Amino acid sequence: MTQTSVQHPADNTPAAAAPVARKVPTERIHHGDTFVDNYEWLREKESAEVVEHLKAENAYQESVTAHQEPLREAIFQEIKGRTQETDLSVPNRKDGWWYYTRSVEGKEYGIQCRVKAQNTGNPVADWTPPAVEAGVELSGEEVLLDCNVEAEGKPFFAVGGTAVTVDGNLYAYAVDNAGDERFTLRFKDLRTGEMLPDVIENIFYGVSFSPDGTRLFYTVVDDAWRPYQVKSHVLGTPVAEDEVLYQEDDVAMWLGFDLSSDRRHLVLSIGCSEYSETRLLRFDDYDAGLSTVISRDERVLYEAEPFLLAGTEKILVTHNRNAINSMVSLVDPAELAKPLAEQAWTTVVEHSDQVRVNGAGVTATHVIVSIRKDTIERVQVLALAGLGTASQGDPVEPAFDEELYTAGVAGSDYEAPVIRMGYTSYFTPSRVYDFVLPTAASPAGELLLRKESPVLGGYSPADYVATREWATAADGTRIPLSVLRHASVARDSSAAGLVYGYGSYELSMDPGFGIPRLSLLDRGIVFVIAHIRGGGELGRHWYEDGKKLNKKNTFTDFVAATDWLASSGWVSPSRIAAMGGSAGGLLMGAVANLAPEKYAAIVAAVPFVDALTTILDPELPLSALEWEEWGNPITDPEVYAYMKSYTPYENVGALAYPKIAAVTSFNDTRVLYVEPAKWVQALRSASTGTEPIVMKIEMDGGHGGASGRYVQWRERAWDYAFVADSVGAVELLPGAGVK
Repeated sequence: MTQTSVQHPADNTPAAAAPVARKVPTERIHHGDTFVDNYEWLREKESAEVVEHLKAENAYQESVTAHQEPLREAIFQEIKGRTQETDLSVPNRKDGWWYYTRSVEGKEYGIQCRVKAQNTGNPVADWTPPAVEAGVELSGEEVLLDCNVEAEGKPFFAVGGTAVTVDGNLYAYAVDNAGDERFTLRFKDLRTGEMLPDVIENIFYGVSFSPDGTRLFYTVVDDAWRPYQVKSHVLGTPVAEDEVLYQEDDVAMWLGFDLSSDRRHLVLSIGCSEYSETRLLRFDDYDAGLSTVISRDERVLYEAEPFLLAGTEKILVTHNRNAINSMVSLVDPAELAKPLAEQAWTTVVEHSDQVRVNGAGVTATHVIVSIRKDTIERVQVLALAGLGTASQGDPVEPAFDEELYTAGVAGSDYEAPVIRMGYTSYFTPSRVYDFVLPTAASPAGELLLRKESPVLGGYSPADYVATREWATAADGTRIPLSVLRHASVARDSSAAGLVYGYGSYELSMDPGFGIPRLSLLDRGIVFVIAHIRGGGELGRHWYEDGKKLNKKNTFTDFVAATDWLASSGWVSPSRIAAMGGSAGGLLMGAVANLAPEKYAAIVAAVPFVDALTTILDPELPLSALEWEEWGNPITDPEVYAYMKSYTPYENVGALAYPKIAAVTSFNDTRVLYVEPAKWVQALRSASTGTEPIVMKIEMDGGHGGASGRYVQWRERAWDYAFVADSVGAVELLPGAGVK
């Protein structure tokens, strides 16, 4: 490994030399095309040379950014100073108990607790959470899991799922101590506090007990980190004898499960982003095995919820059959024996080009529908009485008074007269509501505010402004933007700006409050969230216009958003940075090649910058699951050529790249560290500019970075300090900051 020296940006003294990895040409040949990859050898994770190289990258990054340390510390203290560190969640009722999580000042992780619920016969009173106070133990409070104790002495800690039996006696929890998202499952008898001998290794997210509490269901991943088996463990029996309830062998299909809302069925969900299959297991007829709702061969993308409607078995299906934005139908299980074209389905929520239906569930009295309209996620409820008939009632939607917000179902219990809702906006801290479901006496229902997360340090939403603006893409498409700024920023083309984007997998960048972001706004940075194609903000078309052979729209939309900001009158075009993570990191790499001159700095977190190499190897984690998003370059020469024309690593060229920070984790299973490691080497060797290109690698973290809230705050402070320093916005605006 050789070194090249750069000037330290603060004082012009030479900083540590940038690590230069040796070149070992490796040929990758597909469809008659040869790509020579000089840095593929960095994939050897066990190699001492690779580990030393990564450590050298960290040392270089620390040297280049050392002058940002006071700013990082200031931002960290601002995050800490605005956060109520000793706090707790709003209790959530499940069966006979209220469950909640406490956080304690100075401790990294939450403490999961519960307290007994009352049954007085008054449903709304019985579903009103107990008044809990930060730092004050409730009478009868039980600690289920103190994550700080569990995490002690471990390099990483995350919980991948918990479950409690209906009778409240047994507790199961899954823990990851490496960051590789493979969990160890343990069981605790809550009556005695003793651990059961049953321990299950290497499971995936999500665990559920059967209603009788004798079995636990869990998923297992294959070598490519794809969940492919649902297994059943009978308590007290050897794990080696656990039954495989279902195994999915199609490498392009994802597998998951849940219990139906009324807990009469186990519901297996198999699918990709384009079509799916649901299989049901009746707990009252367990040995009958699984039944299929609609075969994947029909190529329908759907979700199914079995339930009883006036005592009759029905299935609620949210589907895209002749409905690109999806709709909701009611199906009699007897119909499923017929060919699909002959089945009688009853419409519950009709299709609309303006409304995307995201999903539907049931309680004992209502259907709950999640929709997206005008980019905003909303919730509607429909009474079960008259459902699917001429007397079906109109949907009722809880009303909120902001233009840009996010409202979603945070939990519902089948028997409850309320649904729990989460609400947030860019400058409204997250709120928890209970929505009392409509009745004849109260047809509009009632929103009850249970909690608004406290923000300390003199925070006032009036100090900030959020507006909806629109950029125009090259093809004339209007791209929605959310523009956030401090109210005191003058529109004199002098401020700094940051453009953030994602634009993949139909994921929407919805309005949400974030304490760390205030530190950028308080320094006068105008923060633009670009709702680019490939996301889901404007319905299914919006997603499909930014995937596969339309993927480049995602990148050019982001550049159009940057052009809007540059000409908006708010910022100086020379003071704009860009930021994105994961698939948004691929976006960062693509725009660095497309328009490096438009950015003063780019931060790419866990960036998917070597996507073509990854997807061409079906043995690598999740590769086969990517075909539905990007196309299959293994079998399709057109897809291969199209991907090769935009994937960041292959398209690094002799360009004057801006300051770039690639932020990654050694144990990330979703985007391997090797992608940014190779990309950074290619950038450095090709760049005609003088700006430093650094890689920050967390040696003990996963896809979400390191674990622990204080560690995560420091990571966010690092990212934001890099941006603020690069665009010359390090000082707080007059009067801004933590009071």
